[in-house]
Amino acid sequence: MNITDLRSDTITKPSAEMLQAMFGAQVGDDVYGEDPTVNALEAQAAAMFGMEAGLFCPSGTMTNQIAIKAHTEPLTEVICDVSAHIYQYEGGGISFNSGASVALIHGERGKMTPAQVEAHIRPLDNVHFPETRLVALENTCNKGGGTYYTLEEIAAISQVCKRHSLALHLDGARVFNALVASGDHAQDYGKYFDSISVCLSKGLGAPVGSVLLGSRSFIKKARRIRKVLGGGMRQAGFLAAAGMYALEHNIERLQEDHRKAKILEEALLQADYVQSVLPVETNIVIFTLKDTFTDAAFVAALAKEGIHAVAFGPQTIRFVTHLDVTEDMLQHTLQVLHSLSKQQVAV
Repeated sequence: MNITDLRSDTITKPSAEMLQAMFGAQVGDDVYGEDPTVNALEAQAAAMFGMEAGLFCPSGTMTNQIAIKAHTEPLTEVICDVSAHIYQYEGGGISFNSGASVALIHGERGKMTPAQVEAHIRPLDNVHFPETRLVALENTCNKGGGTYYTLEEIAAISQVCKRHSLALHLDGARVFNALVASGDHAQDYGKYFDSISVCLSKGLGAPVGSVLLGSRSFIKKARRIRKVLGGGMRQAGFLAAAGMYALEHNIERLQEDHRKAKILEEALLQADYVQSVLPVETNIVIFTLKDTFTDAAFVAALAKEGIHAVAFGPQTIRFVTHLDVTEDMLQHTLQVLHSLSKQQVAV
């Protein structure tokens, strides 16, 4: 049975063309700064986003944690949404790595407003509070169902940060999904963010890696932190070549993933076992089941038909479309979703 894997866009595998680019990469020792392909990827990503420099890392968690540590120090605080990946899914790294605390905002589907950010900035003259130092946004918002900040919204939050001398970081786990959906330009992001984490191993299809972007002085500091965290790789150009291929070939095609996610949304809205579906904006589909299914039973029913999904909370399921989901797989999934109306696996 062919498996349709909708658990995440992290499960994509390199295409034959990407593998060819990897095998042909020129490499050197990146810890010495001598890997030409890593250097080229870092420069390419920085230029795309209007930033001065970049740092290639094994994961988005590492780029986020490096950025937080570089921007903060113990007894300071990070403002983020309560659903943010840096808070929910990075193992408590903010406290462990940086000794910083977190001010959590209950935004709208993962998105904070400028007013909310301003309301959570601590007064500097009160020793009872940590000092606010950093604001972190996530684009797209995973737990929000793939919502995204537009450039206009980012600019408004950036103005708040500038007024209060705060750094602004972007967890760009799916930033290209946001850019493709919004029509905004990556080049403009450098005007507003002090640091950006760009993930290559989700919708872009690279097997490994994220790039942290910022000023030259910031990246110099980040490189030292990467070394301490064990992120210094040697002949990493083989991996960097996959990232370069992804940036050059796999951005515009994200529209296909968005189209397929919208088709799944329409089918789920018609299913009698679905209570609600979060409005689909990019490639993430989150829906809540009625009590005719448990989330575990629903995932098991899909698995019997060769479809993998994840429970994303009580009675909640997440689908994520990506470049390895073919049109045939989509049609098969639609047929299974329709057939499940007749099965009604009970609680």
